[in-house]
Amino acid sequence: MTPSSTISVDRTTPEIRKITFANPPVNLIVGETVSRLIEVITELSEDPQVHVAVLTSSTPGFFCNHFDLGRAADFAPPADPEATPAWTELVLRLSKAPFISIASIRGRTRGGGNELALACDLRYASREHAVFGQPEVGSGILPGGGGTERLPRLVGRDRALEAILSSHDYDADTAERYGWVTRAVADAELDGFVDSMAIRLASFDKTALAAAKAQVNRATLPPDADLRAAYTEFLGSLTWPGVQARAPQFEKVVAEKGLEEVELHLGDYLGGAPQESR
Repeated sequence: MTPSSTISVDRTTPEIRKITFANPPVNLIVGETVSRLIEVITELSEDPQVHVAVLTSSTPGFFCNHFDLGRAADFAPPADPEATPAWTELVLRLSKAPFISIASIRGRTRGGGNELALACDLRYASREHAVFGQPEVGSGILPGGGGTERLPRLVGRDRALEAILSSHDYDADTAERYGWVTRAVADAELDGFVDSMAIRLASFDKTALAAAKAQVNRATLPPDADLRAAYTEFLGSLTWPGVQARAPQFEKVVAEKGLEEVELHLGDYLGGAPQESR
């Protein structure tokens, strides 16, 4: 990891890697996050020893948050119009990688962060502390990282529409009931549960793991072209009059309440009336 990197990688065992995201105070995704994750996923995909990668966070209260739109240039389209945008490349590589990816989710997981989690093979969430959302529509823009393509396949059309259109936050128990996450686990048990699952999978034959994942992918993944189209539509939405009008209002709220407070209860603030703190 370089001194400025938001991503660190630890070799837990020869077969298991732990990928940790840290961009305090609220774990916004920046361009370096995306480029470094592409490098890491590529490296792990080329390592014949790696069976499992666990994605986690070291920032209290946040797993992986939305894009930092204050640095919108980080997410600009590639110069070559035929090239795949970096974010789309990342989630495609992750969902098709020849290892099993596990998201160990503790804290807020919204927007691009939720879309990164959706690209993982397994998602285990802290029952007490995991929160999920797609806040884009409430901000006047569109999801662009796979939420509109992956979430309906997991939770159904109506529940996906509710989540995306309302921009509400969803707790881990609701996410588990909907099928948004694989399982909600008591916070005190989350790390041990994820470690146990990673060790179990790492003990199996890698060829069998990768082939079984590829079979399920064939039946469940959205077409690559749909994810590319969604990212293009997301970029276009950044120029809509609605988001231009909303941005100053939201910046005023952040200035008054503080970034961390707003991000902790983003679903409430997008609705205009913060509710009792969770």
